Amino acid sequence: MICSKDISSIKMELNKNIGQKIILKGTLGRNKAFEKEAVIENTYPSIFKVKYKEVEPNITYKYTDILTNELQISIFDGKEYNPLIPVLSKTKF
Repeated sequence: MICSKDISSIKMELNKNIGQKIILKGTLGRNKAFEKEAVIENTYPSIFKVKYKEVEPNITYKYTDILTNELQISIFDGKEYNPLIPVLSKTKF
């Protein structure tokens, strides 16, 4: 499990899932959201590269995009897609 504040865990998890199918969810700005299927192509010290299924060029994202919830990733484990960072349920105190 990845702690939402631990960027090194995110890097390691993405690095070990190179070649895996993922679903990316994010925003493109003012009320424009996207959800696309891609494959993790490579990881670097401060960015990672994905290849979309469509005929689009490779896209890079920063690990901080995941920490700030600008980008949400779900990784395919062979049966289903599981979120990279689990969503914490909100409880009332």
